Amino acid sequence: MGYRTPLYDYHLSLGAKIVDFGGWDMPLHYGSQIDEHHRVRQHAGVFDVSHMGIVDVSGAGARAFLRHLLANDVDRLKEPGKALYSALLNPQGGVIDDLIVYLLEDGSYRLVVNAGNREKDLAWMAARAEDFATTNLEVTIALRADLGILAVQGPEAIALCRQVVPEAAVAIEGLKPFSGTAVGERFIARTGYTGEDGLELMVPNDQLPALWDALLAAGVSPIGLGARDTLRLEAGMNLYGNDMDENTSPLEANLGWTIAWEPVERDFIGRQALEQQRAEGVPTKLVGLVMTERGVLRSHQMVTSDGAANSGEITSGTFSPTLGHAIALARVPVAFGATAQVEIRGKTVPVKLVKPSFVRRGQAVVQPLD
Repeated sequence: MGYRTPLYDYHLSLGAKIVDFGGWDMPLHYGSQIDEHHRVRQHAGVFDVSHMGIVDVSGAGARAFLRHLLANDVDRLKEPGKALYSALLNPQGGVIDDLIVYLLEDGSYRLVVNAGNREKDLAWMAARAEDFATTNLEVTIALRADLGILAVQGPEAIALCRQVVPEAAVAIEGLKPFSGTAVGERFIARTGYTGEDGLELMVPNDQLPALWDALLAAGVSPIGLGARDTLRLEAGMNLYGNDMDENTSPLEANLGWTIAWEPVERDFIGRQALEQQRAEGVPTKLVGLVMTERGVLRSHQMVTSDGAANSGEITSGTFSPTLGHAIALARVPVAFGATAQVEIRGKTVPVKLVKPSFVRRGQAVVQPLD
């Protein structure tokens, strides 16, 4: 038996298929994964993502500590509530985890990390904070196990959340993308992992059941992690452990935009390795694949290209319910051109290389590589 969120019994009562995800017993779907996918793209769905780790970093040294810890720069957060996406790196430039960090009203910071990496991340942060203590600047790292997260996503998500949480209606209406605000004990952020508009509601665990019930009563559909994966892949969003890991740098994972190179004197962990890799050039690139022939692209399938000495590999693949054909993310040699082949059950099938984003806000955004 794995860890369980406060809504575990609610998922069972809705007929959810439960699977292990990063050590947690989580709902894969409630009947039809494809129907759930379309529900989010066309209306609104709610995901129980309380398995994610919420970590608050505070103290006089919090800002300086995070500027050293993260590849992105928290100095970019000029106003409380603002958020940024970043990678947590090892000294070799590999990705320990990807996360979102928010600046809170009191000057502290809130990080949301991946469930499967929570213990690893906390241990890494604690060890780095201990090193940082030599500067005599206090840093406190606190896992907020008292909070859970409901992600409400889809074109109707904002309107329905304003209806369900009327005391936060004005605050929700004023939220800009990639920002959050505290409303009493709740923290509401306009962020997500689906390529749709929506909110992530961080609330005390004892408030989760009532909020879940209210959302479902308002017409928001319960959505499992299966649809969450197809939605994020259509949006071209990386999945830790598939599309990046501790042996992959942000430059190799299409995440170069998350590295704050300026100011040059900011010495973040992994910077030296990334500087060298940027100067020498990366050997591989993360691209999108489109296959319109019958079949499904899957992780670990080999990708080859005429004229290229080395092969690549699919990191994430699926059938796209929105587009009606197979899509994938793949790490391939930089020499690859616009076309390639994938081996599926002993058969070579042609694929097109595209920019690693397929669907946003319900619309196809497939574009050829530059």
